[in-house]
Amino acid sequence: MTGLTHLDADGAARMVDVGAKAVTAREAVAAGRIDMSRDAAKAIADGLVKKGDVLAVARVSGIMAAKKTADLIPLCHPIALSAVTVDFNLDEDGVTVTATARTAGQTGVEMEALTAASVALLTVYDMAKALDKSMVIGGVRLIAKSGGKSGDWRAA
Repeated sequence: MTGLTHLDADGAARMVDVGAKAVTAREAVAAGRIDMSRDAAKAIADGLVKKGDVLAVARVSGIMAAKKTADLIPLCHPIALSAVTVDFNLDEDGVTVTATARTAGQTGVEMEALTAASVALLTVYDMAKALDKSMVIGGVRLIAKSGGKSGDWRAA
């Protein structure tokens, strides 16, 4: 019907059968940003947020989220992840999150990296919302992916 892999011939949603695909090493990198007041960013940097270490909690939540992606995104396959990293670049106006997911499997890990970045950003918001309710999360996107039939890709 449409050529979209998550739709069958009648247009109904379906999980793609990846059984015949080759197992390859796969990696995806996603990033996003949360902008905030300078006071909130400084409190995070100085470890003065009452809820605790904002970036440590956000790192763990991002990793946990990557592991639960198939529970959150209905047509994603459960994937045995070999590694997930969540890194932060804190500056005076906010935090940029970069998440990397890896596996050796039959389907990619783009959704796991995007989910890790998104949930880490949401966690920063939750941890610091008492300091700045006007924080803005945005720019969540895939930065790069490697492996699989479609090969390597990098954002321009």
